[in-house]
Amino acid sequence: MKEFFLKIKGYLSEVGGEARRVTWPTSRECYDSTLVVIAFIFILAVTTLVCDKAIQLFINLVHVGAS
Repeated sequence: MKEFFLKIKGYLSEVGGEARRVTWPTSRECYDSTLVVIAFIFILAVTTLVCDKAIQLFINLVHVGAS
């Protein structure tokens, strides 16, 4: 049982060491990254809308042509 707790202690010690080596982004880097993500989501939403409308138009043309 003691060995189990020693392994946990070693693991947590290594996790702490890794956390100290992390390079956290600055607030400006976070802001810039957020803008990139928002822009990408907007572009993806517009692209999805255009594709959806094109498919809807095609289906309507096929449906009217079949009548």
